[in-house]
Amino acid sequence: MRIVKWLGGAISMLVLLFAVMVIGARFGDGPTVLLPGGPLVAGELVAGEPDWTFARDIPEMELQLVDPPQSRTIWLQVYDKKLYVVSGYMNSTFGKLWKKWPAQAVKDGRAVIRIDGKRYERQLTRILDDETLLTSIAAEVTRKYGVPVAQDAAATGDAWVFAVAPRTTP
Repeated sequence: MRIVKWLGGAISMLVLLFAVMVIGARFGDGPTVLLPGGPLVAGELVAGEPDWTFARDIPEMELQLVDPPQSRTIWLQVYDKKLYVVSGYMNSTFGKLWKKWPAQAVKDGRAVIRIDGKRYERQLTRILDDETLLTSIAAEVTRKYGVPVAQDAAATGDAWVFAVAPRTTP
């Protein structure tokens, strides 16, 4: 009986600790491991449009939408000196439950990204119909992460691809 009580108390403490971590992460500067975070505030704010080639082999960046002001860690792709992000598994049960940011980005694509401690104000724009570009980005995902992406993933909605460009609205 004592063990059951102790085990129940330990599980309750773990659940409470996890809840505190999730809530605390929402107020922090950026995401924590797999937990979404708050707005990206630290780091130099870089103006202008860089040649994104420097980020070609950087595995992840932090992405924060302006609305809602939550950040997450996300893979990045560089193709032809431009930056892109892909959200896969959009038609899967997991994707429908877990991935809210792509639909939010379609509504309001204003974002802040942070790579190597530097922040960039950007605009996310979903790419739907440039087959050559979509095929090239899919090939980059496969090269960089070893994850095969179907040629028609964007056309079927399994993957949503966004261009990360200079912000068009303040």
